[in-house]
Amino acid sequence: MSLWDRIDAESKPPLEALWKAMPGGFNSISDIVARRAAMSASRAAIPKGSFPQLQVAEYQYPGPESELTLRLYRPKTVIAPSPGLIYIHGGGMIMGDLESQDENMCQAATELGMPIASIDYRKAPEHPYPAAPEDCYAGVSWVFENAADLGMDANNIGLMGASAGGGLALAVALMLRDRQGPSLKYLLPIYPMIDDRHETNSSNEVLDIGIWDRAGSIEAWGWYLGDAAPDAYAAPARAEDLSNLPPTYIDVGDLDLFRDEDIVIAQRLSAAGVSVEFHLWTGAYHASELFAPDARLSQQIWATRYRAIRRMAALAS
Repeated sequence: MSLWDRIDAESKPPLEALWKAMPGGFNSISDIVARRAAMSASRAAIPKGSFPQLQVAEYQYPGPESELTLRLYRPKTVIAPSPGLIYIHGGGMIMGDLESQDENMCQAATELGMPIASIDYRKAPEHPYPAAPEDCYAGVSWVFENAADLGMDANNIGLMGASAGGGLALAVALMLRDRQGPSLKYLLPIYPMIDDRHETNSSNEVLDIGIWDRAGSIEAWGWYLGDAAPDAYAAPARAEDLSNLPPTYIDVGDLDLFRDEDIVIAQRLSAAGVSVEFHLWTGAYHASELFAPDARLSQQIWATRYRAIRRMAALAS
Protein backbone atom coordinates (compact mmCIF):
# COMPACT_ATOMS: atom_id res chain seq x y z
CA MET A 1 0.00 0.00 0.00
CA SER A 2 1.37 3.43 -0.97
CA LEU A 3 1.46 6.33 1.48
CA TRP A 4 -1.25 8.09 -0.54
CA ASP A 5 -3.49 5.06 -0.15
CA ARG A 6 -3.14 5.30 3.62
CA ILE A 7 -4.83 8.72 3.72
CA ASP A 8 -8.55 8.51 4.43
CA ALA A 9 -10.91 9.43 1.60
CA GLU A 10 -12.27 12.56 3.29
CA SER A 11 -8.78 13.98 3.73
CA LYS A 12 -7.64 13.41 0.15
CA PRO A 13 -9.38 16.27 -1.71
CA PRO A 14 -7.65 19.15 0.12
CA LEU A 15 -4.31 17.34 -0.22
CA GLU A 16 -4.50 16.71 -3.96
CA ALA A 17 -2.42 19.79 -4.77
CA LEU A 18 0.42 18.52 -2.59
CA TRP A 19 0.58 15.18 -4.33
CA LYS A 20 0.20 16.56 -7.84
CA ALA A 21 3.17 18.83 -7.15
CA MET A 22 5.37 16.06 -5.76
CA PRO A 23 8.71 15.89 -7.58
CA GLY A 24 9.82 12.38 -8.40
CA GLY A 25 13.00 10.51 -8.97
CA PHE A 26 15.70 12.82 -7.60
CA ASN A 27 17.30 10.03 -5.64
CA SER A 28 17.34 7.76 -8.69
CA ILE A 29 19.90 10.05 -10.39
CA SER A 30 23.16 8.38 -9.43
CA ASP A 31 25.49 11.22 -10.41
CA ILE A 32 25.40 13.82 -7.64
CA VAL A 33 26.18 16.72 -10.00
CA ALA A 34 23.26 15.76 -12.24
CA ARG A 35 21.04 15.27 -9.20
CA ARG A 36 21.85 18.74 -7.94
CA ALA A 37 21.07 20.17 -11.35
CA ALA A 38 17.69 18.41 -11.42
CA MET A 39 16.81 19.72 -7.99
CA SER A 40 17.84 23.25 -8.96
CA ALA A 41 15.76 23.06 -12.13
CA SER A 42 12.74 21.90 -10.14
CA ARG A 43 13.05 24.79 -7.72
CA ALA A 44 13.66 27.27 -10.54
CA ALA A 45 10.41 26.23 -12.21
CA ILE A 46 8.35 27.50 -9.28
CA PRO A 47 6.89 30.96 -10.10
CA LYS A 48 8.79 33.83 -8.52
CA GLY A 49 7.27 36.83 -6.81
CA SER A 50 8.35 40.45 -6.75
CA PHE A 51 9.66 41.91 -3.50
CA PRO A 52 10.52 45.58 -4.09
CA GLN A 53 10.22 46.27 -0.36
CA LEU A 54 13.30 44.14 0.36
CA GLN A 55 16.99 44.95 0.21
CA VAL A 56 18.92 41.81 -0.72
CA ALA A 57 22.69 41.79 -0.36
CA GLU A 58 25.45 39.19 -0.19
CA TYR A 59 28.36 39.09 2.23
CA GLN A 60 31.44 36.90 2.49
CA TYR A 61 32.36 35.35 5.81
CA PRO A 62 35.42 33.30 6.76
CA GLY A 63 34.78 29.58 6.99
CA PRO A 64 37.16 27.03 8.46
CA GLU A 65 38.91 26.51 5.10
CA SER A 66 37.61 29.15 2.70
CA GLU A 67 35.27 32.11 2.40
CA LEU A 68 31.55 31.36 2.30
CA THR A 69 28.56 33.40 1.19
CA LEU A 70 25.66 34.77 3.20
CA ARG A 71 22.57 36.38 1.67
CA LEU A 72 20.77 39.01 3.72
CA TYR A 73 17.08 39.80 3.22
CA ARG A 74 16.28 43.09 4.92
CA PRO A 75 12.90 44.84 4.75
CA LYS A 76 13.40 48.48 3.81
CA THR A 77 10.97 49.58 6.51
CA VAL A 78 12.67 47.69 9.35
CA ILE A 79 13.90 49.83 12.21
CA ALA A 80 17.30 48.68 13.40
CA PRO A 81 18.21 47.06 15.61
CA SER A 82 15.51 44.52 14.85
CA PRO A 83 14.96 40.93 15.93
CA GLY A 84 16.75 38.77 13.37
CA LEU A 85 16.70 35.26 12.01
CA ILE A 86 19.48 33.06 10.62
CA TYR A 87 18.46 30.37 8.11
CA ILE A 88 20.23 27.16 7.03
CA HIS A 89 18.97 25.58 3.81
CA GLY A 90 18.33 21.87 3.33
CA GLY A 91 19.31 19.34 0.69
CA GLY A 92 20.29 16.17 2.53
CA MET A 93 23.81 17.51 3.24
CA ILE A 94 24.54 16.88 -0.47
CA MET A 95 22.40 19.41 -2.39
CA GLY A 96 20.94 22.89 -2.07
CA ASP A 97 22.37 26.39 -2.01
CA LEU A 98 21.33 29.96 -1.27
CA GLU A 99 19.37 30.16 -4.50
CA SER A 100 17.25 27.11 -3.71
CA GLN A 101 15.59 28.97 -0.83
CA ASP A 102 15.70 32.51 -2.22
CA GLU A 103 11.96 32.79 -2.90
CA ASN A 104 11.06 31.41 0.54
CA MET A 105 13.45 33.79 2.28
CA CYS A 106 12.01 36.76 0.38
CA GLN A 107 8.52 35.75 1.46
CA ALA A 108 9.56 35.10 5.05
CA ALA A 109 11.44 38.38 5.49
CA THR A 110 8.48 40.25 4.02
CA GLU A 111 5.91 38.45 6.15
CA LEU A 112 7.90 38.70 9.38
CA GLY A 113 9.24 42.21 8.83
CA MET A 114 12.67 41.24 10.09
CA PRO A 115 16.10 40.73 8.50
CA ILE A 116 16.99 37.13 7.63
CA ALA A 117 20.55 35.97 7.01
CA SER A 118 20.68 32.81 4.87
CA ILE A 119 24.02 31.05 5.26
CA ASP A 120 25.69 28.49 3.00
CA TYR A 121 27.97 25.56 3.71
CA ARG A 122 30.08 22.94 1.94
CA LYS A 123 28.35 19.74 0.81
CA ALA A 124 29.16 16.06 0.85
CA PRO A 125 30.45 13.88 -0.71
CA GLU A 126 33.16 16.37 -1.69
CA HIS A 127 33.21 17.81 1.84
CA PRO A 128 32.05 15.25 4.44
CA TYR A 129 31.46 15.84 8.14
CA PRO A 130 32.44 17.99 10.00
CA ALA A 131 32.58 20.55 7.14
CA ALA A 132 28.87 21.49 7.13
CA PRO A 133 28.30 22.14 10.86
CA GLU A 134 31.64 23.92 11.23
CA ASP A 135 30.79 26.16 8.27
CA CYS A 136 27.37 26.90 9.77
CA TYR A 137 28.87 27.60 13.18
CA ALA A 138 31.22 30.09 11.53
CA GLY A 139 28.30 31.70 9.70
CA VAL A 140 26.16 32.02 12.81
CA SER A 141 29.07 33.44 14.79
CA TRP A 142 29.77 35.98 12.02
CA VAL A 143 26.14 37.16 12.03
CA PHE A 144 26.29 37.77 15.77
CA GLU A 145 29.61 39.62 15.45
CA ASN A 146 28.22 41.81 12.66
CA ALA A 147 24.62 42.06 13.86
CA ALA A 148 24.61 45.87 14.00
CA ASP A 149 25.68 46.19 10.37
CA LEU A 150 22.99 43.67 9.36
CA GLY A 151 20.26 45.60 11.19
CA MET A 152 19.85 42.89 13.82
CA ASP A 153 19.65 43.03 17.59
CA ALA A 154 22.40 40.67 18.77
CA ASN A 155 20.31 39.97 21.86
CA ASN A 156 17.35 38.70 19.83
CA ILE A 157 18.45 36.34 17.05
CA GLY A 158 16.91 32.95 16.25
CA LEU A 159 18.12 30.07 14.12
CA MET A 160 15.99 28.16 11.61
CA GLY A 161 16.73 25.36 9.16
CA ALA A 162 14.81 22.76 7.19
CA SER A 163 15.61 19.08 6.62
CA ALA A 164 19.42 18.85 6.58
CA GLY A 165 19.36 22.52 7.56
CA GLY A 166 17.16 21.60 10.53
CA GLY A 167 19.69 19.01 11.62
CA LEU A 168 22.46 21.55 11.21
CA ALA A 169 20.47 24.12 13.21
CA LEU A 170 20.24 21.65 16.10
CA ALA A 171 23.92 20.78 15.75
CA VAL A 172 24.95 24.45 15.79
CA ALA A 173 22.75 25.10 18.83
CA LEU A 174 24.57 22.29 20.64
CA MET A 175 27.94 23.66 19.51
CA LEU A 176 27.07 27.17 20.69
CA ARG A 177 26.06 25.77 24.08
CA ASP A 178 29.15 23.59 24.45
CA ARG A 179 31.62 26.21 23.20
CA GLN A 180 30.06 29.07 25.16
CA GLY A 181 29.27 30.85 21.91
CA PRO A 182 26.64 33.52 21.21
CA SER A 183 23.20 32.99 22.74
CA LEU A 184 20.34 32.05 20.41
CA LYS A 185 16.93 33.19 21.60
CA TYR A 186 14.95 30.52 19.76
CA LEU A 187 15.42 27.57 17.44
CA LEU A 188 13.31 26.19 14.56
CA PRO A 189 14.54 22.85 13.23
CA ILE A 190 11.94 22.09 10.53
CA TYR A 191 11.50 18.34 9.80
CA PRO A 192 15.15 17.98 10.79
CA MET A 193 17.46 15.26 9.46
CA ILE A 194 19.07 14.11 12.70
CA ASP A 195 19.46 10.30 12.88
CA ASP A 196 21.86 8.24 10.75
CA ARG A 197 20.61 4.91 12.12
CA HIS A 198 17.34 4.62 10.12
CA GLU A 199 15.71 2.40 12.73
CA THR A 200 12.33 4.12 13.16
CA ASN A 201 9.00 2.97 11.75
CA SER A 202 8.71 6.01 9.48
CA SER A 203 12.20 5.39 8.13
CA ASN A 204 11.04 1.93 7.05
CA GLU A 205 7.69 3.16 5.67
CA VAL A 206 8.70 5.97 3.31
CA LEU A 207 10.02 4.00 0.37
CA ASP A 208 8.26 5.50 -2.67
CA ILE A 209 7.73 9.18 -1.95
CA GLY A 210 10.02 10.58 -4.66
CA ILE A 211 11.50 13.64 -2.97
CA TRP A 212 13.23 11.94 -0.03
CA ASP A 213 12.98 8.26 0.79
CA ARG A 214 14.85 5.61 2.75
CA ALA A 215 17.36 4.62 0.06
CA GLY A 216 18.24 8.22 -0.72
CA SER A 217 18.59 9.08 2.96
CA ILE A 218 20.90 6.14 3.67
CA GLU A 219 23.04 7.11 0.67
CA ALA A 220 23.19 10.76 1.77
CA TRP A 221 24.14 9.89 5.33
CA GLY A 222 26.91 7.63 4.02
CA TRP A 223 28.32 10.43 1.90
CA TYR A 224 27.93 12.96 4.70
CA LEU A 225 29.64 10.92 7.40
CA GLY A 226 32.37 9.56 5.16
CA ASP A 227 34.88 7.88 7.45
CA ALA A 228 33.76 9.80 10.54
CA ALA A 229 32.04 8.15 13.49
CA PRO A 230 28.65 9.82 14.07
CA ASP A 231 28.47 12.02 17.15
CA ALA A 232 25.98 14.56 18.50
CA TYR A 233 27.10 17.30 16.11
CA ALA A 234 26.80 15.00 13.08
CA ALA A 235 23.53 13.35 14.15
CA PRO A 236 21.83 15.32 16.95
CA ALA A 237 19.53 12.38 17.72
CA ARG A 238 22.64 10.82 19.28
CA ALA A 239 23.13 13.72 21.71
CA GLU A 240 22.95 12.53 25.31
CA ASP A 241 22.40 16.01 26.78
CA LEU A 242 19.74 18.26 25.23
CA SER A 243 19.43 20.65 28.15
CA ASN A 244 20.03 24.40 28.04
CA LEU A 245 18.92 24.85 24.45
CA PRO A 246 16.72 27.78 23.42
CA PRO A 247 12.92 27.56 23.06
CA THR A 248 12.30 25.28 20.09
CA TYR A 249 9.65 24.87 17.39
CA ILE A 250 9.57 21.64 15.34
CA ASP A 251 7.16 20.51 12.65
CA VAL A 252 7.06 17.46 10.37
CA GLY A 253 4.56 15.73 8.10
CA ASP A 254 3.04 12.39 9.03
CA LEU A 255 4.22 11.04 5.64
CA ASP A 256 7.80 12.20 6.15
CA LEU A 257 10.70 9.78 6.50
CA PHE A 258 11.90 11.83 9.50
CA ARG A 259 8.55 11.79 11.33
CA ASP A 260 9.46 9.45 14.17
CA GLU A 261 12.97 10.72 14.86
CA ASP A 262 11.53 14.25 15.02
CA ILE A 263 8.78 13.19 17.42
CA VAL A 264 11.39 11.60 19.66
CA ILE A 265 13.71 14.62 19.65
CA ALA A 266 10.79 16.90 20.54
CA GLN A 267 9.91 14.63 23.48
CA ARG A 268 13.53 14.46 24.63
CA LEU A 269 13.97 18.22 24.40
CA SER A 270 10.86 18.74 26.51
CA ALA A 271 12.05 16.17 29.05
CA ALA A 272 15.38 18.05 29.24
CA GLY A 273 13.55 21.22 30.26
CA VAL A 274 13.49 22.94 26.87
CA SER A 275 10.31 24.79 25.89
CA VAL A 276 9.02 22.95 22.81
CA GLU A 277 6.20 23.55 20.34
CA PHE A 278 5.62 20.58 18.02
CA HIS A 279 3.29 20.12 15.04
CA LEU A 280 2.57 16.92 13.10
CA TRP A 281 0.92 17.79 9.78
CA THR A 282 -1.51 15.19 8.40
CA GLY A 283 -0.94 14.53 4.70
CA ALA A 284 2.36 16.39 4.38
CA TYR A 285 5.36 14.63 2.89
CA HIS A 286 8.94 15.83 3.13
CA ALA A 287 9.21 19.48 2.01
CA SER A 288 5.71 19.39 0.51
CA GLU A 289 5.14 23.05 1.40
CA LEU A 290 8.10 23.98 -0.80
CA PHE A 291 6.88 22.14 -3.89
CA ALA A 292 3.19 23.05 -3.50
CA PRO A 293 3.32 26.50 -1.86
CA ASP A 294 -0.23 27.40 -2.88
CA ALA A 295 -1.84 24.32 -1.32
CA ARG A 296 -4.07 25.05 1.66
CA LEU A 297 -2.01 22.85 3.99
CA SER A 298 1.24 24.49 2.85
CA GLN A 299 -0.15 27.92 3.67
CA GLN A 300 -1.26 26.68 7.08
CA ILE A 301 2.20 25.29 7.74
CA TRP A 302 3.93 28.58 6.88
CA ALA A 303 1.41 30.67 8.82
CA THR A 304 1.96 28.54 11.93
CA ARG A 305 5.73 28.91 11.65
CA TYR A 306 5.45 32.67 11.25
CA ARG A 307 3.26 32.91 14.36
CA ALA A 308 5.80 30.91 16.33
CA ILE A 309 8.69 33.12 15.19
CA ARG A 310 6.81 36.31 16.05
CA ARG A 311 5.89 34.97 19.47
CA MET A 312 9.37 33.75 20.34
CA ALA A 313 11.01 36.96 19.08
CA ALA A 314 8.53 39.04 21.11
CA LEU A 315 9.25 37.02 24.24
CA ALA A 316 12.97 37.58 23.76
CA SER A 317 12.59 41.38 23.47
